[in-house]
Amino acid sequence: MGRLILLLLFVLAAVLVWKAFGPSSWNKKVQQTQQPQRPAIKGPDDDEEFLWNLEKQRFKERRAREREAERQEEEERRRRSQGSQGSQKPKAPEDKDGRGEEADEA
Repeated sequence: MGRLILLLLFVLAAVLVWKAFGPSSWNKKVQQTQQPQRPAIKGPDDDEEFLWNLEKQRFKERRAREREAERQEEEERRRRSQGSQGSQKPKAPEDKDGRGEEADEA
């Protein structure tokens, strides 16, 4: 029984070594040396760097539009809040030092 298990282990080891280092692996080494490291770029849609720069540019443009929209919304909120405050009692003008007219009279 022990000899049968040893025989199966040797056969299994031989198969694994054959698959790892057999004739099929020899062709892969030859093919890898013949192929260029980077495929030739035939057009802009094949160039990964061009596509990445294009994506970055679109992202920056989208962020700029979003920031502009946020800025306009904030301005609109300020106008509305100033408009609602304008119907209330107007504030007294302040002096250069920020104390107001009451500080000048004292």
